[in-house]
Amino acid sequence: MDLPDDLHYSKLHTWLRVDGKTGTVGITHFAQDQLGEIVYVDLPKIGFVFHQDEVFGSIEALKTTSDLFIPVGGTVVEINEKLKTNPTLINSNPYEQGWLIKMSIADMNDIGHLLVPKIYSQLIL
Repeated sequence: MDLPDDLHYSKLHTWLRVDGKTGTVGITHFAQDQLGEIVYVDLPKIGFVFHQDEVFGSIEALKTTSDLFIPVGGTVVEINEKLKTNPTLINSNPYEQGWLIKMSIADMNDIGHLLVPKIYSQLIL
């Protein structure tokens, strides 16, 4: 299973890519695979503030709907507008085109609670 080395992973199956104090958030390949074909994503508005592990939206697949949990606390600064018309980008490319939100990270120490790829891979096996 594809787990990019430059990402941090939560036990709740979201990933975080850090660029300075900005984080890009998405769901893992494992999560999208478990959900099946994604048909809709409900994302927060820009400016919303979340604490680590809070629900920040939901994702709907043909089989089920699932909550999305934020991997670190912070403020939403951008959402992936492409997902409104093409939510299957999450299925086809969860780590690049299928990202969900970008956020300003409130506390960089939150990252220390996330998993490296090797540990996350053990969680999902």
